[in-house]
Amino acid sequence: MPRSGVDPAQLREAVAAVAGWLVDENAPEPSRAELAVAVRLTARAIAQSAPGSSVEVRVPPFVAVQCISGPRHTRGTPPNVVETDPRTWLLLATGAMDFDAAVAAGRVSASGGRAGEVAHWLPIV
Repeated sequence: MPRSGVDPAQLREAVAAVAGWLVDENAPEPSRAELAVAVRLTARAIAQSAPGSSVEVRVPPFVAVQCISGPRHTRGTPPNVVETDPRTWLLLATGAMDFDAAVAAGRVSASGGRAGEVAHWLPIV
């Protein structure tokens, strides 16, 4: 999977492969490979839509991307970090969950003054 330029058709296909699980958390969990592709493509899509290096979006164990223009961070822990689990990330990416509600519920960790700007770029799909 190339690091630059997310193919919209591949993105839609990857999200469609996990959609049943997103809609119903009791549905069978997608394979690790399907989940990894959906998470990586959606994260890379936000980095493509909001290029920059001022906020780091982390979805362990699959991906970490930098996005949103502003001061570039180069060493150590970035000052603006958004971190969440794969399912929550995909719910945010598809618009099935609101960013502020996810933060309030403790499903998303958003640290730093600019971390909340990620919400402006959601949903992705």
